[in-house]
Amino acid sequence: MSITFADLTTMRVGGPIGQLHVATATEHAVELVRAADLAGEQLLVMGGGSNLVVGDVGWDGAVVRMESDKIDVDGTAIRADAGVEWDRLVALAVAQGLAGIESLSGIPGSVGGTPVQNVGAYGTVTSDVLEAITVYDRETGAVERWLPEQCGFGSHRMSVFKRSDRWVVLDVTYRLRRAEQSGPVKAAPIAERLGIEVGGTAALADVRAAIIAQRRSKKMVLDADDHDTWSVGSFFINPVLAEVPAEAADCPSQPDVKGTKLHAAWLIQHTGFNPGYGLDFGNGTVALSSQHTLAVTNRGGATTADVMKFAAHISDGVAAKYQIRLNPECDLINCSY
Repeated sequence: MSITFADLTTMRVGGPIGQLHVATATEHAVELVRAADLAGEQLLVMGGGSNLVVGDVGWDGAVVRMESDKIDVDGTAIRADAGVEWDRLVALAVAQGLAGIESLSGIPGSVGGTPVQNVGAYGTVTSDVLEAITVYDRETGAVERWLPEQCGFGSHRMSVFKRSDRWVVLDVTYRLRRAEQSGPVKAAPIAERLGIEVGGTAALADVRAAIIAQRRSKKMVLDADDHDTWSVGSFFINPVLAEVPAEAADCPSQPDVKGTKLHAAWLIQHTGFNPGYGLDFGNGTVALSSQHTLAVTNRGGATTADVMKFAAHISDGVAAKYQIRLNPECDLINCSY
C-alpha cells in the first residue's frame, strides 16, 4: 500500500506521493535535493507535516521528508537538525536548565519549520532566540550560514522562507540562557495555571507543564484518538491590514510593521462560526475545533476537497460581514479555497 500525505500530515488528508525520500542527516538532505533538482523533478520538502495540506491528487514528484535527530548543546546554544521533533528540543532545553523556549512547548512539527513562519506562542517567537540558520540555496547550490537579520522577520508569521521553495532549512541554532526560572510569563491563562501574576516567573519545568496543559485544553496537542486535534493548528492567519475596514473596528488588534494585525479567531466567532461549527455543513467530515475557532479539524474520513470547501465557507462568511478575506497560515499544495 502506497504512502499518502494523509499518513504524514497532522490533518490526515492528502493524496499519493510520487517518490518519498527520508533525509536522515543534513548532508543526506542536500544530496537528495540536489539529485531531484538535477533530474528536473518536481520537489516538495517537508518536516512533520503539521503546517501542510496537500490536495487529493497528491504530489506527482519527489518528496524529501526531513527526519534527522542530531542535537548539539554548547553552553547556552542549541543547534538542531531541521528534522528534529520540535517538542523534543524544548524538553531537552528545559531538562538542561536552558530558558527561552519553554513557552513554545507542545507545538507539533519539526525544528526546520520554526524559522519559516517565525513560530510563536504565549509571548515568545522564534526570532527572539534565533542565533543562526544553515540553509541550502537551490538556485546557487551553496550551503550557507545565515544570521537572523537575513531571514526577513518582521510582519506577523512572515520570513523569506514563507511561500518560497528556494531555500531548504538544514539546521537551526538557538541562543538560550542558563536559568532555573522562566522569563516573565505574559499570558494570563498560563499565569493563572501557575498561580502567579502576569509578568511573574516560575520554574522552567512548571511553565512547560502549564503550557502543555493549556494547549491540551484547547485541543492543540496531537492525539490520534481525538479528532478535535486532527488539524494544522491555526488554519487561518491573523490578517495584517494597511487599513482596517469600519466593519471590523471592534476587533482586537496589535500594531504590525505592515499595518494592523487583527484577531482572526474573533472575526470568525463574531461572524457566527462558533467552536465546533461545521458538523451540519457539507458531509460533516470537517468542523472547527470545539475549543479553538482557528483550527479546522478532520472529524474522520475528510478529503482535502472537504477541507477546502469548509475553509472557503468560513472565509466567505467573514468577508461578507467584515470585508476581510482570511488567508491560510498553513501551506496549501495542489489545493486552494
